[in-house]
Amino acid sequence: MEQSTDVERDEPVSPVGRFLLQPLTNLDIYIAIAGEYPIDVDAFKNLIKSSIILQLPRFCSLIVRDSCGREHWRKTQVDIDRHIIIRRHPISDDISDEDAVNDYISNLISVSKPLPTDKPLWEFHMLMAHKTIVLRVHHALGDATSLMSMLQSMCVRVEGPVVEPPSLAAAKRRRSSVWKVVRLVWYTLVFCFEYLLRVLWIKDKTTAVSGGYGVELWPRQLATARFRLDDMQTVKRAVADAVSFSWILN
Repeated sequence: MEQSTDVERDEPVSPVGRFLLQPLTNLDIYIAIAGEYPIDVDAFKNLIKSSIILQLPRFCSLIVRDSCGREHWRKTQVDIDRHIIIRRHPISDDISDEDAVNDYISNLISVSKPLPTDKPLWEFHMLMAHKTIVLRVHHALGDATSLMSMLQSMCVRVEGPVVEPPSLAAAKRRRSSVWKVVRLVWYTLVFCFEYLLRVLWIKDKTTAVSGGYGVELWPRQLATARFRLDDMQTVKRAVADAVSFSWILN
């Protein structure tokens, strides 16, 4: 009788992920979460252990390269302590908390080393003096929208979760038809043709904010915008209702 063994195989990285992992296009996403009360490190670690983060394959995988240099995802055991970076001293005493966090992120972007590849490509920087947590995650793991959804799923209130479950009406999908497939193919060809023309003949104009040689070494300046979770939920419900109404009209 043959014995079956479950072996975790490495999963190839998508073409977009491989592009983002190249040294010249290495991209990280930074998300700052400011709180009103002091940060409880142990409670936050327990939250991560029970959250969706450790259920996402990319957040539990290493980047490895085969003999041909191709990148793959390899499942690994996550050590939470290696992903939590605690800074207890303030960044600066002369500026506000928001400006201090911006300066900290600017330093991470401009002078810090890339995320180490001997662990999954994400970190939580806990700025204890400023009551702020900065999530640093590689763009190959997801985009900003998916990461914000992930973080919202971790936020809870005493009376219930912050994120409302999607309704059945919003989860419906329109049935495809031959005409829609034809339009999809046509618009795709038009987009590819326009993109090819832009690459071959159009060149960006030199403006006052155009960078010169060595622009990647210049210091970064960040600008922030504030959004309330309640406002985000209102926009989310309005968009879902608008999409449902357009389906009814179609």
